[in-house]
Amino acid sequence: MEVRKPNEQQIFMQLKEMKSPERTAPPGGSKREDCFTMIKGGKGYTIADIEALPEGDRAELIDGEMFMMASPLRIHQDIIMQLAIEIGLYIRKNKGTCKVYTAPFAVHIKKDNRNYVEPDISVICDRDKLDKKGCQGAPDWVIEILSPSSVEMDCERKVRLYRETGVREYWIADPERETVTVYDFEHSGVAQGTGTYTAGTCAAAPKQRDVPVCYAFSEPVKAGIFENLYLKLSEMDLR
Repeated sequence: MEVRKPNEQQIFMQLKEMKSPERTAPPGGSKREDCFTMIKGGKGYTIADIEALPEGDRAELIDGEMFMMASPLRIHQDIIMQLAIEIGLYIRKNKGTCKVYTAPFAVHIKKDNRNYVEPDISVICDRDKLDKKGCQGAPDWVIEILSPSSVEMDCERKVRLYRETGVREYWIADPERETVTVYDFEHSGVAQGTGTYTAGTCAAAPKQRDVPVCYAFSEPVKAGIFENLYLKLSEMDLR
């Protein structure tokens, strides 16, 4: 079946609608959280459409569907920076070869032109995957910071995407509920999303390898891809 790919003008018109006054915060109002808005047009988008976006606009592609990203809140950025620092220090201390990158960092996760993501944190241990454009293939470890509007993306679409492309471990940090949901894909069976849309977080699950395990920020969480790295978000400066 032929897929009709929307042209550049159609993309820009949809972006304009997303940024209309009714959809933006008033002066002095709260800035909306990082979110994903699916652009109409089916599954005909490619990386060329990402590259054609106006400067400052960010989007991701999953099997040809485009999802626009809005700016994150400060707590989102705090968690990213604190986690990335701790991971980087551990790698350096142990003379590791893995590299840590924070968004925006291009991950061509299927090495095609219909899939492109910018995880909040990417840890890549195979340096052959790295080139001047970013990462070609799946990172070893991905961390996403959840917001109420990104639950479907982070807990459903990306669970499936990261599992099927070979990500070894996937963490979802939820600052609102102060939880970290961990998927150990390297040792798991078939990954499934939690299906918890309305709760604003990924649901806690029994401690089995083929389902997510949920930890509180006050608990040390072990990074499965490293021998002795434990991260405790309650001890980080997130004020």
